[in-house]
Amino acid sequence: MGQIFVAYLNTNVMNLLPASTAFKASNVNLRRLAMIRLIFITALLIVMGYTYQVTESDFVHPVYLVVLAVLALTIVLTYWRLLRTWPVTDLEYFCQLLIDIIGLTILFYISGGATNPFVSFYLVPLTISAALLPWRFTWIIAGLTLSAYSAMLLFNQPVADLQSHHHHGMQTDSNFNLHILGMWFTFALSTVLITYFVVRMASALRQQEQVLTSNREDELRNEQILAVATLAAGTAHELGTPLSTMSVLLDELQQEYPQEENLSKDLQLLTQQVKSCKKILQGLVSTAEIKNDYQQNTESLIDYIENLLDRWQVIRPEAQPELTIDPSCNDKLLTTDPTLEQAICNLLNNAADSSPDNRLTVVLNCDNKGMLLSIRDFGAGIPMEIAEQIGKPFISTKGDKGLGLGLFLSHATVNRYNGSISLFNHPESGTVAELRLPLAKLDDHA
Repeated sequence: MGQIFVAYLNTNVMNLLPASTAFKASNVNLRRLAMIRLIFITALLIVMGYTYQVTESDFVHPVYLVVLAVLALTIVLTYWRLLRTWPVTDLEYFCQLLIDIIGLTILFYISGGATNPFVSFYLVPLTISAALLPWRFTWIIAGLTLSAYSAMLLFNQPVADLQSHHHHGMQTDSNFNLHILGMWFTFALSTVLITYFVVRMASALRQQEQVLTSNREDELRNEQILAVATLAAGTAHELGTPLSTMSVLLDELQQEYPQEENLSKDLQLLTQQVKSCKKILQGLVSTAEIKNDYQQNTESLIDYIENLLDRWQVIRPEAQPELTIDPSCNDKLLTTDPTLEQAICNLLNNAADSSPDNRLTVVLNCDNKGMLLSIRDFGAGIPMEIAEQIGKPFISTKGDKGLGLGLFLSHATVNRYNGSISLFNHPESGTVAELRLPLAKLDDHA
């Protein structure tokens, strides 16, 4: 496991601080608010032009143009502000909505007050506030809109040109129909804006929350890996001396009892195991020396799996893996490094430890999604009480025989390759570990 510890220390742990969330929901929502303001201004100009054509009267108040100019300038300033790196706060968003409410109130006051068919547009900024802002800001927005609407029931400036036509026969019906049409138009516009923009704004906030949750989980996992890597570095340093002592003693025992055939075989096996441990520690040191520049190799998938099993059986000579390779994997390539080999070996070790007779099956398949390596043992399976915790650090099914780190580190390594590990109980017996990895492209190999 040493190689995985250090490789992760170099590639991930040096960047433990969570990356700034690329998805800036607040900026996106502020841009959408500016778009809503632009749509409202455009719709208002269209209505003014249409009303002028129907009534043949010039009722445009000079304040109209001033308010629309201010709202248009606000749009320009908002887009300029979005080009900066300043964070969008709730207070800024509240001020933006406040500008809209003040502008709406002035426009409605000089164009009939509560009788203006556009007055229901107050619901748009209120709905946006309810979807995006804390409750205290939303209550302020609600109080302001309700107060403005209520005040304009008593205080407003009627549109003189329209009022003068209320007493001229057919003009009355025409103005009544125009008012109803304006109310319908406002309702339709508000419905579209609320349905499209507000729903997307709320969705953006939910996505941002998901990203933040994922970042918190990554930060926690990286902190755990850093703790494990620190422990591994100290343990690797301490293991050097006892391994050297064991190697010397084994050499002396082989020289002292050359005639004992059975003992000699056992001593050779022990010597081989000690050399394997030394090789792992040497790999730990060499990986640490090359830091982040350790090379990835692209090689034949079948050759890689076969060679990996051969090397693994040197460490676990008692294991009996049955390898089955589907023809779909012919001529497929895989990008590898030492950490990936250790991750697969952890899965093989878990399977061998769980099988009472050390028997396990290894099946390699390929499809458009990549390679799928299935490793099945014939043990008791995963206990249901810890099934959901498997893969977390220090969670093990081996009791005192395991540290609960192998599967955790395998998950960490495979995630770097954009792969996945799934574990489930086989219907007959044992556990199946499925490792899925993307295949390398021929262009990458070239």
